[in-house]
Amino acid sequence: MAGARSDDDDVELATVPGERTGMRRTSFPLLVLSLFVASITTAPQSCRAFSPPTADVRACVPLSSRLPNKRTPSALLPKPLIHSGTSKCKSTTLQFSRDDENDNKPSTGESIISLAVPALAGLAIDPLMTIADTAFIGRTATSADALAGVGSSAAILTFSFYVMNFLCTATTPLLSRARAAGDEDRAVAVGGQALSLAIVLGATLTVGLIILCQPLLDVMGTGVTGPDANAYATSFLLIRALAAPAVLSISAATGILRGYLDTKTSLYVLAAANLVNFGLDVILILGADLGPTGAAIATTSAEWLSALAFFGVLAGKLPSADGELGSNQGARGDLRSATSPEAKAVVPILSIPTWESVKPLVVASSSVFLRSFVLQISLSGAAAMAARNVGNDAVGASASISAHQIALQLWLLCSFVCDALAAASQALVADAIGREDASDTRDISKTIFVYSFALGGILSGALSIGLLSGFLLDFFTTDGSTKAALKELLPLLIVAQPLNSFVFAADGVLQGASEFAYQAKTMTLSVFAAVSTFVVLEYDYLGFGSSSQGSDTLPHVWEALIILQLARGLTSLLKVVQREGPIDLLNLSSKT
Repeated sequence: MAGARSDDDDVELATVPGERTGMRRTSFPLLVLSLFVASITTAPQSCRAFSPPTADVRACVPLSSRLPNKRTPSALLPKPLIHSGTSKCKSTTLQFSRDDENDNKPSTGESIISLAVPALAGLAIDPLMTIADTAFIGRTATSADALAGVGSSAAILTFSFYVMNFLCTATTPLLSRARAAGDEDRAVAVGGQALSLAIVLGATLTVGLIILCQPLLDVMGTGVTGPDANAYATSFLLIRALAAPAVLSISAATGILRGYLDTKTSLYVLAAANLVNFGLDVILILGADLGPTGAAIATTSAEWLSALAFFGVLAGKLPSADGELGSNQGARGDLRSATSPEAKAVVPILSIPTWESVKPLVVASSSVFLRSFVLQISLSGAAAMAARNVGNDAVGASASISAHQIALQLWLLCSFVCDALAAASQALVADAIGREDASDTRDISKTIFVYSFALGGILSGALSIGLLSGFLLDFFTTDGSTKAALKELLPLLIVAQPLNSFVFAADGVLQGASEFAYQAKTMTLSVFAAVSTFVVLEYDYLGFGSSSQGSDTLPHVWEALIILQLARGLTSLLKVVQREGPIDLLNLSSKT
């Protein structure tokens, strides 16, 4: 730190961009000359006088001043750092540095894109694994039973894994704020706690899924879809349950990397995992004809390889994408890595931490868990209702749940695409709040929302092309009844995409502001609105009306899901525009 300098000749010199700080001392005459030029060209009249440097060189130079002389080497331009002082003109210590960081600071849009694009690819890769499994199974199966079994078990797995997403969601803002405040040790501790929690919860989840396998499948309606579908679902669920510790560790590691503003490492790791999964699908499903069992083996193997790669990066054994973590940290040679000479290693904490040290993570995680639990209850309930489509026999029920499975995977894929903006906003908003920069917080939020509506329009257009061309119907299945059921759902997915995109963007902004408790409460309210809508739509079928005609439950399930997203969007909007809230989006003031 510049304030720690005690000698007038121990003034830090920074280099031109791209080189390490290597020149540590300068002559006294050069120091005096630079100080004189800075004071007469930029300081206010009341601060023009200066004294020769003493033990701590001081001058009345505004923090924002920069020398206009372009011929002066950038490495010799003085950059004042504000220190505490009681005089009218704040005391400053001159530190020779490279060009003002603000000159090279990327715009808000560039910062968002630099994080969101890698996050987009990384987030999309995970549902792409399931979509690949769905496509392989759907095109090789001789009936809808195989896909129906995968749909039922996948709903359980999605619920089980997604409710643990607090390992990513809560970790990112806590770690990012600690780093923005300069507390690197605290940031590393948060990461270690998240990894430890992921391993413990993952092992517990594996045991629970294995023990409760059949009761859970009965709840999901496999008794209605028939014994063949139930057998496929059982095999798929038992094998995929073994990946629970890996999946939760991946979630925690992703949150840690986002806290370090690194979304590229996750992209590279998950891209490699997706290639492994695809290759194993070809071998096990097409070659060995193992069907859903082969798909489960392929995905489980890929997820464990991913988890081991993440552990290697965080422990400093494997390189990361940008050198902030991993075995290559500090390789870029910039000031950010130079200020942290000791290598950072984020590893699971083996000892039991104190309550005070883990309280922030536990409190944030509990709120996110409640929110995710309520959301996944609604999605799993939707899958169960789809299996009980009114008036369907076992064959019709299988087609219904198969169509729901395909539609749900498309919806989740689009959601993961939208969640890329949430990943970027989560990290950037938390960083801005940690710096107590309210103006930057609002700027980031506004830009995120503009991007979200544009992304929603693009997704709607892509799905429309897929529906009109018949590609989406033919790609996933050859079963005629499944195609007919899916054709009813796709228009609902298309209409919902701009709303979905805004909802996920708002989620990221509020999570960056650590509004976890508010999100848990409003999610409960939103689910209540969706369930109420479903009950109204199914009024006759549920026995409250006089009509004897059956109800087409599957479209009603998806209409209720749209109401769920609408309620989430409205409650999020209320929070981001709240005058006393952490975002205050409509505040036009430039003050921080």
